[in-house]
Amino acid sequence: MLSSILIEGLIIGILVSIPMGPIGVLCVQRTVHQGRRSGLVSGLGAAMADSSFAFIAGFGLTFVTDFFEEQQFYLMFGGAIILMFLGLRLFFTDTIKEVKKYRMQRANPYTDFMSVFVLTLSNPLTILFFGLVFTGLGVVKNNIVHTGTLIGGIFLGAMIWWFTLTTIVSYFRKLFKIRIIFWINKVAGILIVLFGLIALYNAFYPQLNSEAIEKSPIVNMSNKLKQ
Repeated sequence: MLSSILIEGLIIGILVSIPMGPIGVLCVQRTVHQGRRSGLVSGLGAAMADSSFAFIAGFGLTFVTDFFEEQQFYLMFGGAIILMFLGLRLFFTDTIKEVKKYRMQRANPYTDFMSVFVLTLSNPLTILFFGLVFTGLGVVKNNIVHTGTLIGGIFLGAMIWWFTLTTIVSYFRKLFKIRIIFWINKVAGILIVLFGLIALYNAFYPQLNSEAIEKSPIVNMSNKLKQ
């Protein structure tokens, strides 16, 4: 029983992390620009944030859920501004100068972790997503062992994905020249700014995002697993 719940959690964790949104683009860019450790620590920040949302949804911490729902606009608006700032900073980065700086001084793991952790938390609709997934799987909120196993599986699944992604990118990173890194920064910057604009739109029209979450393949999969 517990093993099947753990496997379900692993699958959900991987599927939640795979879509190449702003966090994925940021992790790839950091892996290319600063090394595998920077990308992996960034992925850890995303996995911890997603697991935190899963914990809130799984154990029915309504007071926390209510807070995120009440502050939804401000959280999403703030996250959008941060994304656009990061994207613009990446786009205008002096690649040669930054590469030389990195060789002399390694990236700060705490900054890598916290920046992605906060960005991931800026989307409170993730709580709705995990709430629907847990309901679909028929998870009983007062069963600490089952809920904890599922949340642990989600975290492990997410980390499996980030480990795999950063390992692959790091392998090909050795083939990249400064010019390629320059263009990766430009493209990543543009993509992250676009994601920021989308997040800004969703902040003003969150109901559209909620409907998309309810119809997402992962939620549908959890409903089928319950059956």
